[in-house]
Amino acid sequence: MIIIYSFRLSSPIDLIKITRFLLPASSSSSPAAMADWGPVLVAVVLFVLLSPGLLFQLPGHNRVVEFGSMRTSGAAVIVHAVIFFGILTLFLITIGVHVYAG
Repeated sequence: MIIIYSFRLSSPIDLIKITRFLLPASSSSSPAAMADWGPVLVAVVLFVLLSPGLLFQLPGHNRVVEFGSMRTSGAAVIVHAVIFFGILTLFLITIGVHVYAG
């Protein structure tokens, strides 16, 4: 298995942060050793809620926005995918949602 990491170093402190990221944690009680379930939970909830036609569909078949139509189209899938990735990026990178289990 090959894992490729791409990092941009702007200072020696960045190298220390990257080294800590790549090396395994020495203690199992530290937050870095526990599983971070935040991204998984956020992605699953957004995927279910933003399914085209479940709560709303943008663009709809007869109107711009239809609620609870349980139908979909190719354009609606693309629009909902863009909304999904925008909100997911907002929650994971900007806000930094973390849920540690264990």
